[in-house]
Amino acid sequence: MNFEIVLATNNKHKLQEVREILSPHKIIVYGLSDLNVKIKDVEENNSTYVENALAKAKAIQKITNMPIIADDSGLEISSLNHEPGVYSARYASSLGGHDQAIKEILKRLENTKNRSARFVCQIVLLNTEDKPLIFEGIAKGYIAEKIMGENGFGYDPIFIEEETNQCFGLMDKKEKNAVSHRARALKKLITYLRINGFIPL
Repeated sequence: MNFEIVLATNNKHKLQEVREILSPHKIIVYGLSDLNVKIKDVEENNSTYVENALAKAKAIQKITNMPIIADDSGLEISSLNHEPGVYSARYASSLGGHDQAIKEILKRLENTKNRSARFVCQIVLLNTEDKPLIFEGIAKGYIAEKIMGENGFGYDPIFIEEETNQCFGLMDKKEKNAVSHRARALKKLITYLRINGFIPL
């Protein structure tokens, strides 16, 4: 038997990525469009990833009793005081999109030796227990000196993951789904679902 879950997002890239990671574990992931639900993106104006993710999940909780997952993630750059961090999406939006945000980050890091960075993802799960459950994933790495590749989305073309020493922008889906921050958080979610009998061991 498959376990059904709703992903609280209008982001098609994110929905596809989550489906590719969870579907091999007998987890069916529904997007909002699959449920014929039209909800505007929740404004991510909180100061933590968890608060943003929880706000997205609770917006969907009003219309379904199904288990719900929502995530928030960000790119934290050490030498920029861990910016843009939880404001990553808002930072890109304020500059006219991720392409401009990437150019601005590269400009700010010119002549900077410390280019260490990390992607952080916090996933909230609702409707399986009385309280929200939180799963965190972190991908450590550093910022490239130039844009590399066209794969992925968001800040992927400038982030080099430390274990593989490859840029997310050059990775195929399978490679990225093995090491990304979202994949690491989803693997913890899978473990929880397996231990608690929602999916087969």
